[in-house]
Amino acid sequence: MENQPNQMHQNMHTGNIPQQLNHGAHEVLDVHEVLSGAIGNMNTYLLLRQHVQDQELADIMDRQYQFMQDEYNITMECFKTGKDPSKPTQSYKMNQDNDFIYGLKPSQPKKPIQSVSEMNEETVSGCLLGALKSTASMKAMAALETTNPVVRRVLADSVPNCIEMAYELSIYQNKNHYYQVPQFTQQDMQQMLNAYGPAQGQMQMPNNNIPH
Repeated sequence: MENQPNQMHQNMHTGNIPQQLNHGAHEVLDVHEVLSGAIGNMNTYLLLRQHVQDQELADIMDRQYQFMQDEYNITMECFKTGKDPSKPTQSYKMNQDNDFIYGLKPSQPKKPIQSVSEMNEETVSGCLLGALKSTASMKAMAALETTNPVVRRVLADSVPNCIEMAYELSIYQNKNHYYQVPQFTQQDMQQMLNAYGPAQGQMQMPNNNIPH
């Protein structure tokens, strides 16, 4: 549900409050965290872009950066006005397929780099993936605390975009054996898949009729 134009809201102590101030205190603090985090993510992309030689990762970073910038502006606008943003929210679409390679390939143990000269596609994509995972959680928590219906919708709509961008990076990492995905044996997998059955029937309400 969206705000109506010029809709007023009530504060029990001060009376009517204008639409641009239709935010709870918890919401204001959480949205500040979201906007600050978005700036941090864009700064991270900008700083790490120079260490990327692979054109595929460079294209992913450029597309994601541009999308983040638009999403940041949309969130900032509706937060400041309390109204629908002038530009509608978008859904992020990745350019590659979603085929994962399963199984583990022998590799060297991972450890922190000791010099900036060691930055490469693996470390860059890992930093970006971690940032997006944190952002998805932050936006979901902020949406749950948001009282303004427009800001709540914008934040909620942006969570799947974070997930999609993180998924795109994880596929890139997996294809290059940076992000390896083990599997259960087929027997264990089958047991796990069949561990639950469908819910059936209707909820039975207790009979509270007390005989006299």
